[in-house]
Amino acid sequence: MSGGQRHREAIDVHLILRRDRAAGPQVLLSRRAGDVYASGLWHLPSGHLDGPHEDVVTALCREAREETGVVIDRAAARFAVTVHHRGPGGRSRTGVFFEVRTWQGDPGIREPAVCDAMGWFALDDLPEPIVAYCRAGLDSYRAGEQLAVHFQEPGDAIAHDPAVDRRRPVPSTSTSTSTSTSTETTGPDAA
Repeated sequence: MSGGQRHREAIDVHLILRRDRAAGPQVLLSRRAGDVYASGLWHLPSGHLDGPHEDVVTALCREAREETGVVIDRAAARFAVTVHHRGPGGRSRTGVFFEVRTWQGDPGIREPAVCDAMGWFALDDLPEPIVAYCRAGLDSYRAGEQLAVHFQEPGDAIAHDPAVDRRRPVPSTSTSTSTSTSTETTGPDAA
């Protein structure tokens, strides 16, 4: 037994609404505003699961509609990356990032009390200041990584700081459909 209390944390979803242009892919970001965490910083449209009745894809579709006004069919959501994050204040959470390339409607600010700007940005030229947790997810997405740990330290800024990169990618297994076998030989007959 490991002892102690079971680990519990929030699960949130992040929308990588992506459109491809001649100059390269763009993603939709919104700037947080008002009396909220990370006010003044750019972030992906995102939110928490509403409760045990809601799965991550349902939450993604709901948050997209609430924050941006776009309607997403569940079948359009593609898993992109998971980030296990701990903020500078010590609280951790797990974020599931989804890529969506098809949707209905034009994105716009639907929650002006917590968002004062929204726009499309080149995936290779993200705006600053941006939430470090969001940036870790987008950097992992761009690199084709499926899982990253992003544990910030007390005193770290909420905003991304290129000099303090806390993102640690976790390697994935091969998804190759070919099979191979290996045997391990030990003992006196081992080469």
